[in-house]
Amino acid sequence: NADTCDIVEVQFKNTRKGYYRNSNSLTLEKGDIVAVEASPGHDIGIVTLTGSLVPFQMRKATGKMDTDIKRVYRKVKLVDMEKYEEAKAKEHHTMIRARQIAADLNLNMKIGDVEYQGDGNKAIFYYIADERVDFRQLIKILAETFKTRIEMKQIGARQEAGRIGGIGPCGRELCCATWMTNFISVSTSAARYQDISLNPQKLAGQCAKLKCCLNYEIDCYVEAQKRLPSR
Repeated sequence: NADTCDIVEVQFKNTRKGYYRNSNSLTLEKGDIVAVEASPGHDIGIVTLTGSLVPFQMRKATGKMDTDIKRVYRKVKLVDMEKYEEAKAKEHHTMIRARQIAADLNLNMKIGDVEYQGDGNKAIFYYIADERVDFRQLIKILAETFKTRIEMKQIGARQEAGRIGGIGPCGRELCCATWMTNFISVSTSAARYQDISLNPQKLAGQCAKLKCCLNYEIDCYVEAQKRLPSR
């Protein structure tokens, strides 16, 4: 389908990805930096996938083919990059200040990261909380302090580890910080099927949850054990 082949995958900060229609028939390749439609304004990201594989990846990530897909506006111009760099330079300071504001309001939550939209018109505050948080007052103060539109987005321990990044015991960069977009639950049965010692310290990743890689080969082990004699 020509329409679906016009869709490209775009990655933003860390592993956040979105799918956009190349309605202007731009010549886009992996690695191109583009300005894409956002609400409001535009965002800046890197093209990570083009062509016929995009619809399959989109279904895998979202579970469906969206009909209402936002557009790729253009390849970035110098003025776009200047705004983008200006917005990104504020992220760390914004996160530290937001944590202080949340603490002053006695909110039981942790702000783990801040991501400014490419044009600076919106900031996403990623937070972790064990219980429901009423952050209406927080949003009001954040909007007044940073003079931008505010979006609060709750994440889990695995997503936080992915946003922070790091090196795993295998010596490679964390999967959740590089290519993983879907976080499937992991159980200790995955370790049992693979005859891995149930040592909590060895089974836990940097998020203190069971390592996602325990699931990578589990299907092969389950299938193989069907053909092996019982112990």
